[in-house]
Amino acid sequence: MSFPPSALSSPLPAPVSAPLSRAAVVTTLRAAGCVFAEDEAELLLSTARTTDELAAMVERRTLGLPLEHVVGWAEFYGRRITVDPGVFVPRRRTEFLVGQAVGLGRRTAERTGRPPVVVDLCCGSGAVGTVLAAALDRVELYAADIEPAAVRCARRNITPAGGEVHEGDLFDALPARLRGRIDILVANVPYVPSEEVGLLPPEAREYEPLVALDGGADGLDVLRRVTAAAPQWLAPGGHLLVETSERQAPRAVKAFTRNGLLPRVADSDELYATIVIGTRGLAEGAG
Repeated sequence: MSFPPSALSSPLPAPVSAPLSRAAVVTTLRAAGCVFAEDEAELLLSTARTTDELAAMVERRTLGLPLEHVVGWAEFYGRRITVDPGVFVPRRRTEFLVGQAVGLGRRTAERTGRPPVVVDLCCGSGAVGTVLAAALDRVELYAADIEPAAVRCARRNITPAGGEVHEGDLFDALPARLRGRIDILVANVPYVPSEEVGLLPPEAREYEPLVALDGGADGLDVLRRVTAAAPQWLAPGGHLLVETSERQAPRAVKAFTRNGLLPRVADSDELYATIVIGTRGLAEGAG
């Protein structure tokens, strides 16, 4: 079962000393509009260490705070990813992008005979990079985000995986030594058009940073910036993977093509996910 995405930025409410039964928790969550009340109740009951902590968690959730931030983690690609307050929560649909990146990373390792250089750009919690490090076994891993809270959170997830996390605006955050060396560049850029941000679920628009959601007038502003600079950072034969929407994909493909990347679109009906993969030619120099 996947739960609605979101984040937390509120102090703990005063704990309630009265014990809560499973039935009471389910009833309270359902009354607050939680669609998966039974599953959420089980998670809260198994996570809380004391009665007061359980009561505080239930109150946080009923106030509309995202479940992932109430418990402090999100399940992603079979792993438990730490998610701190104010940090974008990994979506289940992004698991499709990760699966594609894993396949490309393995083929790159076979072709080059060395661990692939992997970059998780716009990393948020660092979920994508953390999973790629585990799935590919041997990687040279880097991640970056412009949000200080995201960088702090990503370090908690990525550092144990042997990676580095840097703070800054897109490629400006990365060490210069990576230029022309990146084999797998995953950029989970914001792609919601500005005028549609207000239509997002309250959990997203109220508790996640706007910079992680708002992609500009048509949702592709950040994607265009990434595709414009990516050829200078990708290794020959390297791949850029970006998540987008089905209706935005044709314009995203044009941005990839305009910047010299060979694009292809992949999608998953099951996860309602669309990604564009751009490949740099093997014969090209470091740019």
